[in-house]
This record gives sequence, C-alpha cells and structure tokens, in this order.
Amino acid sequence: MEKEKNKRVLWAFFPVTLIIVIFCCTLWGSATPAIKIAYEAFQISPDDTASRILLAGIRFFLSGVITIAVGSVIQHRFLLPRKSSFKNIGILALFQTAGQYYFFFMALAHISGVRGSIINASGNFLAIFFAALIFRMEKLTRKKVLGCLIGFSGIILIMGGVQALLEGGAVTLEGEGAMLIADIFYALSSCCIKIFSRDEDPVVLCGWQFLVGGSFLALTGLLMNGRLTFYNSTCVIDLIYMGFLSAAAYTLWSILLKYNPVSRISILGFLNPVMSVFLSALILGENQEAFSLRGLLALALVSIGIIIVNYQGKTAPG
Repeated sequence: MEKEKNKRVLWAFFPVTLIIVIFCCTLWGSATPAIKIAYEAFQISPDDTASRILLAGIRFFLSGVITIAVGSVIQHRFLLPRKSSFKNIGILALFQTAGQYYFFFMALAHISGVRGSIINASGNFLAIFFAALIFRMEKLTRKKVLGCLIGFSGIILIMGGVQALLEGGAVTLEGEGAMLIADIFYALSSCCIKIFSRDEDPVVLCGWQFLVGGSFLALTGLLMNGRLTFYNSTCVIDLIYMGFLSAAAYTLWSILLKYNPVSRISILGFLNPVMSVFLSALILGENQEAFSLRGLLALALVSIGIIIVNYQGKTAPG
C-alpha cells in the first residue's frame, strides 16, 4: 500500500509531471521531421501514395507491438483485449490510425514541417466542438469558443490569411487540406477514446488499435504495389524510432492522466506544437518559416488557444 502511495505521489509531483510532459511532447514533435527524413531515406516521392501508406502501416504496427509489450511489463500481465473490445478497437483503428495517418503522411509529403505542425493543432479545437455538438459529452462554453477562435486564427494565419484562403492559391488539397482532414479524424478518435476508456484500459485500446490499423495500412500499401527499399542504416533507425515514439509517448501520457487531474495534463499540451515547430526548424532547417513573424505569431495564437480551452481555474472544495 505504501509503495503504491509513493508511486502516486511521484507521478503527481509537478516537476516530474512537467519533465515527462516535455519528453512526450518532444517525442510527438519529432514525428514530423522523422517522417520527412524517412521520405528522403527511403526515396519516396510525393506522388508515391502506395509506399507512403506502407511506411505508415509498418510504423504503427511497430508502435502497437511496443505499446502492448511495454504495457504488459508495467501491468505484469499480457494486454489481451476482451472479445467485446474488438468493436471499439476496430473503430479506433479506422479513425485514429488508418484515417488520420493516411492523410497526415500525405500532407507532410506536400507541405513544410513547420506549417504542418501548426495546422495539425486544429485537432485540439475540432475535438472541443465534436465533443459538445456531436457526442454531447461536455458543454460548449464561451471560454472554449474563445480559445478555439484564437487557435484557428493562428492556423488561418500560417496558411496565408483569410484573403489568401479565399483566393484559393495558398493551400492545396494534398497538403493543407489533407492535414485538416487528418485533424478531423484525430478529433473523432479523441472523443471515441474518451467514451471507450470509461470501461476499457486505454493502453490496451491504443496498443491494439495501432496493431490493427497499422496492419490494415501496411496491407493496403502492399496491395497497391508500395515498396520500401532499405538503402542504408538511416532507414532502419528512423523506422524503429517512429514506432518507438508513439508507443513511449502514449504509454507515459496515459500514466500521467491516471495520477493527475486531466486539466493539468491537457493544458500542458500546448507544448506539442511548440516542440514540433522547434524540431522542424532544428532538424529540417526550416528556420526561415519557423522564426518568421507570421510563424511565431501563428504558433503563439495556437498555443494560447490550447491553454484557454483547457484552463479549469480553481474549483470549489468538496
């Protein structure tokens, strides 16, 4: 009992929580440059849809294997889902892995990592509207609407502003459009996870939906004649890393949510786009866009929006 109490205190100790959040956001933020590096290492051209799907499938199959293995070690049991869980796993595999990452991988073949990272934050705001208007899980307050409007203004800014969007020359369906579609799938899957996690172990759901969704994408890529040629060790290292980062970040994030108030963890999620933009600039050399006035302002608006929609304030005791 004392050991479990100390464990709770450790995970809930804010400096520890903050370090782990930064680590998780760094892992998630590194996904964008890692995918772009993989395109170059495997020599996948922007129009090679089949190979992109195959790459995404293998990545998430590995993520599923790692998540299930690590989760099994932590919980001292093999994370085998119940028969009744496979329907939920199938839904999540369709939305979170197959749907979201089909479009996510497509988008990153056509836009910069910085732009993709900022646009990708729209999933945080779409999830708010979906949860309130479609799934009826929470109320759409003025504070949340304000946060979403501020966040979306940053996304519109990075895409060139309202005038550029109306003129139609600033965005493409394969680039910015695909990223927004990926965010719709993300928002839907976020709501589904919240619903399913009431009666399911979130690590079990995540690990198996990675496995199922990754297998589906990989098989689809193979049937479309997709091919991955391992030209050098970078291909192997990058692919393993992409599988590891999703598994490690999600497992640690789930542990934090177990021992901390959801609002404390969610509000720190603004670090996700911040780290993604920073790492895209650092690794991909996209400094000019990342540290331009437009890039910095767009990132600031998105981050402020995430903080506002997740800020709970002080609750009354009892």
